[in-house]
Amino acid sequence: MRKELIAMNNQKSLRIMTYNVRFDVDSPPNSWEERKKLIVELIQRESPDIIGTQECLYHQVQDLITLMPEYDWVGLGREGGSNGEYAAIYFKKDRFNVLEYDHFWLSDTPNVIGSYTWGNDIPRMVSWARFLDAKTGDQFYHLNTHFDHISENARFKGSQLIIERIASLDPVVPIILTGDFNTGVDTEPHQALLKKGNLIDAWDAADNTTNDHLGSFNGFKDPSGGKERIDWILFSGNIQTASIKIVDDQPNGLFPSDHFPVVAEMRIGK
Repeated sequence: MRKELIAMNNQKSLRIMTYNVRFDVDSPPNSWEERKKLIVELIQRESPDIIGTQECLYHQVQDLITLMPEYDWVGLGREGGSNGEYAAIYFKKDRFNVLEYDHFWLSDTPNVIGSYTWGNDIPRMVSWARFLDAKTGDQFYHLNTHFDHISENARFKGSQLIIERIASLDPVVPIILTGDFNTGVDTEPHQALLKKGNLIDAWDAADNTTNDHLGSFNGFKDPSGGKERIDWILFSGNIQTASIKIVDDQPNGLFPSDHFPVVAEMRIGK
């Protein structure tokens, strides 16, 4: 029944992508100059309505906007201003209005820009926005993050803080959480977000899944994506998920990023 309802309401379809695009540090053939067009081609083909990105530096944020003028974005460098990596959220500007947005840092002092206190040696943050869908009149929150790649403690405490912050949001408005969580789905952060945060993994809720056998971190060399799904789309509230997939593009043997993006076809309401 859910699949049929979603199919009958394509005008309410909401395509969500999470994509770690890899910061600009690598040499050819994995340099940003060579990869950015591949990333844009992938995004424009998949045509997500909202994209939670990770690792963009400011010039990468600007490159993507220049190459994808149909999108606008919100975000802040994790070290403040335009400094450091972003957890930027892109959205189709002809469809969505940003009602409010903000950021917090995954630390004991979440309102202190650039703070980190949980064993990680670089700042980690969440950027979020409350969107109004001009097409349907629906509202929803989108939170986007990038958990630490080393500290298990930082990842667990980060999940706890996100749970606390979600609890402070308008309870009648659905929530979507995207990110590179740097850990698999059988670990404490994922379980905490589901059990204590009352979030649902879109992969578990989807009527159809594609590339179930893949992980999402390819490291520019592993077509299997490392077998571990570390990039997630989670949600709560009145949201249905028709499908979800890992997009394993490798045009001419090249990886657009060291992560595969994950794309979910969702909609708000029944």
